[in-house]
Amino acid sequence: MKKTALYAALAAIVVLAGCAVTGPAQTVPAGAPAAWYAPLPHDGKLQDLSAWWAQFDDALLVAIVDAAQAANPTVASARSRIEQARASRVAAGAALGPTLDASASASRGNTQPPAPLATVVQAGLQTAWEIDLFGGLRAGAAAAQSRFEGAQAGWHDARVAVAAEAATAYVTLRTCQRQLAVSDNDARSRAETARLSDLSAQAGFTAPADAALARASAAESAARAKQQRAQCELDVKALVALTAIPEPQLRERLAAPWKEPTGVASLGVATVPAQVLAQRPDVYQAEREVAAASADVGTARAQRFPRVTLAGSLAVGRARLGGSDTNVQTWSIGPLAVSLPLLDGGRRAANVDAAQARYDEAVALYTARVRQAVREVEQALVNLDSARQRGDDARAAADGFRAALRATQARYDSGLASLVELEEVRRTFLAAETALVTLQREDLTAWIALYRALGGGWPGPVARAAASVSTSSPSSP
Repeated sequence: MKKTALYAALAAIVVLAGCAVTGPAQTVPAGAPAAWYAPLPHDGKLQDLSAWWAQFDDALLVAIVDAAQAANPTVASARSRIEQARASRVAAGAALGPTLDASASASRGNTQPPAPLATVVQAGLQTAWEIDLFGGLRAGAAAAQSRFEGAQAGWHDARVAVAAEAATAYVTLRTCQRQLAVSDNDARSRAETARLSDLSAQAGFTAPADAALARASAAESAARAKQQRAQCELDVKALVALTAIPEPQLRERLAAPWKEPTGVASLGVATVPAQVLAQRPDVYQAEREVAAASADVGTARAQRFPRVTLAGSLAVGRARLGGSDTNVQTWSIGPLAVSLPLLDGGRRAANVDAAQARYDEAVALYTARVRQAVREVEQALVNLDSARQRGDDARAAADGFRAALRATQARYDSGLASLVELEEVRRTFLAAETALVTLQREDLTAWIALYRALGGGWPGPVARAAASVSTSSPSSP
């Protein structure tokens, strides 16, 4: 009869184990468009974005990116979150198995005088196991695993964001230095014109008003150059703070002439947005949070069902009483305890509602993240295409106004052009050169923004799984 009851209890446990509760859908539609609407830069081949910075052929840029990633607190925090998530995953997985504790004790005393003194030494093991009938513990382990995967993707997203920020700051500084060279050249040219105008006015060949105009133009240009130099100094300070590179060392390396990269276009973009979104670590992290929130709902629902725990113990010992030794051995299996929630004032139901609300929030954040990712890629493509289309026109305009300035300067030196005409052409040429430098910065920052929008070389879960399989396969090269 006792065996029959035990078998019946075990059979009931097996049946109930198949009744695990589940949460809502772990994956939701991304809602990505079928294709990009902005022009795609398919001039080059698709390559690993993690090595993308090498095509700039600028060792200082690579060093700045590495230094910024090493010094940035956001990356350090993301790394810490990975360790926290890993510990949570281990704890959640351990809850699925039994616990085992060891104990040892020794005592000596006389509990019933005039009985002789007794010495008892004992060691034992105790175990306890919560049988996960309704899947609450398994759901908790799944949630911890999803958050661990999301934390790993979040670390890469932080590194990509810092790399893009550092590269943008570096390009901004370099183009600022180039604009400073333009401003210095303009200031020197205007100062020379003002000097010659003063000499001509003193000789009576130039009207005092023209000399005053030349001096005013030279002063304005000098002020502009000083302002540009101050902006470059600010950019240097910002780069020092971003990378933690000592300022003297950074200035020494910045003293080398900068060559604008020309091979940046070797970057392909998948025509299907879903493929690009699969390489965005922030999108994947949001997706994993949806899966974790779904598992949390399953955990909360499982708390409303009975809990079954099984305990056991094993002990060995030795007792010495009145000169005689006795071996003491005990063991037990049980109790098999069932805890059935009856009345909690609605606490468990409220926990389910709260978990469901967090799941709905995670879904909303995921879909918003997808839309934001699509927007960032589209905007980067539009900015890149715009900068490339305007490049030839800007260079042609700068070349044309440069030739016009030289011709007008020659006519002014020959007395065939007025100072007002010369200053007007000079001002137009300065604006054209400034626009060209600005366009160069826009083009480079658009490529950096596209790198950021494409996930910065994160292979995504599918590519990583394929790489893992190919690496572990005996037939793989």
